[in-house]
Amino acid sequence: MAVTLPALPAAADEAPDARPDVPVGTWLAARTQPAVQLTSFTYTGTVAVPTSTINENAFNRLVEQATATVLSGKISSDERSIAKWIFQRIAANVDTYLTATTPERTVDAEVGGLCTGWWVTPDGYMVTGAHCVQVGETELSQLFAQQALAKFNKQDAKEIISGLRGIEADEEIVKLAQQIYVTFNTGHMKLRNLKQSLSVIQSLPGGGVDKTAKPVPAELVSVGESYPGKDFALLKVNGQQNLPTVPLGDDADVRTGDTLYISGFPGLVTNTAFFSLESRLEPALTEGPYNAKRATQTGVPYIQTQAPSYHGNSGGPVFSRDGKVIGMLIAGTVSEGGEASESESFVLPVSIIKEKLGEKNIKPAQAVTTTRYNEALNDYFRHYYEDALPKFREVQALFPNHPYVAKHISDSQQAISAGKDESPKPILMWVLIGAGVLLVVVLILVVVMLLRRRRRRPEPPFGPPGGGGYGAVPPPHWQQLPAGQAQLPPPAQPAQGPYGQGGPGGYGPGGYDPNGYAPGGYGAPPYGSAPHNGHVQHGPGQQAHPWPPQGQGQPPGWDQNRSVRYGEFAPPPDDNSR
Repeated sequence: MAVTLPALPAAADEAPDARPDVPVGTWLAARTQPAVQLTSFTYTGTVAVPTSTINENAFNRLVEQATATVLSGKISSDERSIAKWIFQRIAANVDTYLTATTPERTVDAEVGGLCTGWWVTPDGYMVTGAHCVQVGETELSQLFAQQALAKFNKQDAKEIISGLRGIEADEEIVKLAQQIYVTFNTGHMKLRNLKQSLSVIQSLPGGGVDKTAKPVPAELVSVGESYPGKDFALLKVNGQQNLPTVPLGDDADVRTGDTLYISGFPGLVTNTAFFSLESRLEPALTEGPYNAKRATQTGVPYIQTQAPSYHGNSGGPVFSRDGKVIGMLIAGTVSEGGEASESESFVLPVSIIKEKLGEKNIKPAQAVTTTRYNEALNDYFRHYYEDALPKFREVQALFPNHPYVAKHISDSQQAISAGKDESPKPILMWVLIGAGVLLVVVLILVVVMLLRRRRRRPEPPFGPPGGGGYGAVPPPHWQQLPAGQAQLPPPAQPAQGPYGQGGPGGYGPGGYDPNGYAPGGYGAPPYGSAPHNGHVQHGPGQQAHPWPPQGQGQPPGWDQNRSVRYGEFAPPPDDNSR
């Protein structure tokens, strides 16, 4: 009987890192999110602005020009129209009509921005964009002016409007007055005690992107030129180990028409208060086609893609469908209203990133944390929850700050409890199961054969009539015929073979003996396998006689032989016995 082992699961033949049957975006997001972090740069300092006064001579000349304009009919003669015309002229050339004086006004201020970075080594090296870690003087002044000067601008605008005696200021006049002092105060502002700090937003031990997240200081190791230059920066966070990382690919991994995937923190979420902190600290994944390869006038290559990106995505990694970094998001065009324009995102190729890392002798690496986490994710997506659970726990032990592993552990435990686990059994277990099945089948066959042989075994021969002594038994029924009928002679003894027993291959030790049973059992088969054609089938060395037809004479020697059918003695047919 052939026994077939249970079929092994098809998943056992799959590569350990092969993508499960889930969407590419789902798989990519799960694998890459732990290595993608929110970064921040902060400038603190003291903002100083002078007090302003009206230059009376210049202002009087302006009033004379306004009167002439009214007389010429170019503006209306009402006071509100004259005031708007004067404010427009002052806003266009503030330094002609305003003079800086004392006292100087000061205020402590802090400005900064949020970007995206990603771990490239397990010991704390992070890649991001150059414009995410430093700001030019002009842009920095604008940031401080927006942050620190709003209060001063409103106060100064209110004072100049109060000089319009008898005129009720409308919305247009208020805006013009404020614009005058935005321009003047920004132009005369001074920054003192300026300090810069960089940080990465990380969760505390226990895992989870939640309210326990805090800024961790980062050191600026290397910085390139902001866009359209080689917009690259390298950070180092000390005291780190077993950090999750993402692997670097090559420029040749993607080409026009391929789908690109951008991971990062869009400012429209991180800067919106009505979203929870937990959700603001989770990166978003967008995708779109590779449109074209571009190059700046200085020869810096960039990739144009239609994958949507927004303020805050800067510095984020860009992936191929295989999960490798092929570039970093740097820039995108914006509309006049400041909204990001899709289909015009620009990506710094990974070859430039490798070049900059090489200048600092930094080699991208992957820790066991990432390897185990990716393996666990593949098991998790295949519903192999029992296989995934110990790997997730290993990741949590290696890196307690992991932002997502605690959730996966909880989900896996719930799935196992709900009976949803589909983990394949180990090959050894399948072999043992198959061997057990084979053993059971063999035992069943042995038992069946023994039972069948026992049913075929004939009744043992009896001793001679009237025999006595130990082991004597009554004569068989065919010797106890009714009175008046001839008594049949006993069965003939078998021919003598070796040791005085049956012939070769016939009854062995324990066959028939005139004095009773000889010690032992039955000899070689086939015993009791007489065919149905009326012949007696013995083993080798025995004789066979045909069954005599009813009513005919018996063959010579019949009184010395008896027919045996299927192991049972039977008397010859006789008309008187019917």
